[in-house]
Amino acid sequence: MNAPALILPEAAALMAAPQAIAPVGKGRLPASWFDNDPWLLTCGVAIIAFGLVTMTSASVTIADRIYGDPLHFFWRQAVALVIGTALGLWALRTPLAAMAHASGMFLLLTVVVLGLVLVPGLGREVNGSLRWIGIGPASIQASEIAKPCIVIYLAAYLVRHGEQVRTQFIGFIKPIGLLTGIAGLLLIEPDYGAAVVLFATCLGMLFMAGVPITRFVSWGLVAVAALAALAMLAPYRLARLMTFVDPWADPYDSGFQLTQALIAFGRGEWFGVGLGASIQKLFYLPEVQTDFVFAIIGEELGLAGTVTVIALFTFFVWRAFAIGGEALRSGRPFQAHVANGVGLLIGLQAFINMGVNMGVLPTKGLTLPFISYGSNSLMVSCFALGLLLRVAHEARQPTRARVLAASLSVARTDAGRSGS
Repeated sequence: MNAPALILPEAAALMAAPQAIAPVGKGRLPASWFDNDPWLLTCGVAIIAFGLVTMTSASVTIADRIYGDPLHFFWRQAVALVIGTALGLWALRTPLAAMAHASGMFLLLTVVVLGLVLVPGLGREVNGSLRWIGIGPASIQASEIAKPCIVIYLAAYLVRHGEQVRTQFIGFIKPIGLLTGIAGLLLIEPDYGAAVVLFATCLGMLFMAGVPITRFVSWGLVAVAALAALAMLAPYRLARLMTFVDPWADPYDSGFQLTQALIAFGRGEWFGVGLGASIQKLFYLPEVQTDFVFAIIGEELGLAGTVTVIALFTFFVWRAFAIGGEALRSGRPFQAHVANGVGLLIGLQAFINMGVNMGVLPTKGLTLPFISYGSNSLMVSCFALGLLLRVAHEARQPTRARVLAASLSVARTDAGRSGS
């Protein structure tokens, strides 16, 4: 028997159509939405739908008072969802190899947008922070753009210099130095919450890439100490920390937001006062549609609603890490690092926001991904979901090496049997 002719039918089909061999292909959308990761997609859609309903409920009163339209924030969030869906589809059809090759451009984009915020005439100040780039009637939040860009860049860096990062001090300190510079730009705005989330996400990516635990812990402690020092050097940050420790010490000034949020959770009890029946959203709780929407969920839907949100985000993060593990086992380290980074990014921001609402973390201006009102946040979250679905799609595609290895193994086995 002629051994070279013993090629698996799958291998023969792939060799006849080279464009189908590489998992990145030509970036075509999958034949079905559900050949990626149906669980992740279902979870993402559920969080978005839940967010649209609860955010609208939380914002109707303030929208009617300010804009004369109870659904003002809903319509703006719906437009952001359409744009975010387009970004997610672009991420889903774009080969991740192309993103890896363009990782330097993602880093450059991060530096540019964070720098433009500081340019007079372009940067817009909101609530004492210079975080927005004004483009006509629209505004772009620089930190939201920076988050996925840095994740993509660091994932590519870990592929190129993974061995050095794991074994040499210089390989570890290089990305740390870069992250320190990015965090510095965020602190100038200032955006302390985004700096913490981004730095913690990248440290987590380094740890999951195999950085020794001793080096990770030692430099993690240095980073925590530096961030704590920065917080204490700024009077308003120190005041927030002191308020977080005992919000009832000054419930009508510095502790007002947190005490009102805790009142909302207390009113919700087990199953809430009912959707739309919140009292705290009637101008008692500031930033109710953005930073503190989770408290209104607790008031209107009770413990059942808050546990549902926590469970959805926990499942989302678990699926992200599971997809990352699947990508790594299939020989795609860049895809694995991207999935881990997105899981850390969404998970950290979500649980920090919920922790702030419940009074277990200091108050920070962070939105709840997919749920809080915020066009930039929702669009970036949809883009991140598209990235995860793309990783899942590529992780499930056979590569030329895997198919040919399987074919040669079968060929050798059959040749041995025919020779015997």
